[in-house]
Amino acid sequence: MNNVISEYQKWKQQGEDLRIQAKQAMESRFRELLAEAVEIAEEYRADFGGPLKPPPPVTAFRFRAHAKAKVKKAAKPKAPAKTAPREEPKPQKPDPKIAGLQKRLATARKKLDDAKTAGTPTRVLEDKIYEIEDELRLAGQGQ
Repeated sequence: MNNVISEYQKWKQQGEDLRIQAKQAMESRFRELLAEAVEIAEEYRADFGGPLKPPPPVTAFRFRAHAKAKVKKAAKPKAPAKTAPREEPKPQKPDPKIAGLQKRLATARKKLDDAKTAGTPTRVLEDKIYEIEDELRLAGQGQ
């Protein structure tokens, strides 16, 4: 009878250890997936200009991406009082569509260079670059 009780206690302890390990593994995996989801949401917002909406059952994901983190600038020396301060135009935010097209164009050009060095046919890639450049021209005229 004593042997059965000791075996049960060992089994119970092993189950508890396994439970703790599983809990830690699940928490770690959850954090990894959540971090990856944040990266994908930021990349989607940067490339397509809008927030990526989670599926309907997900209601607790409340990440809001900021355009850029605020950076404190070092104090600049003051200009002499003789010159009148000029108002510099604020730089406009780049259009997300144009930024996405530029990114696609850079990727296509890199693939073209790789294909040229490998000696493979480049006609399809050249056509793709032409199409992307055409889309960029059209997007630039629409502004």
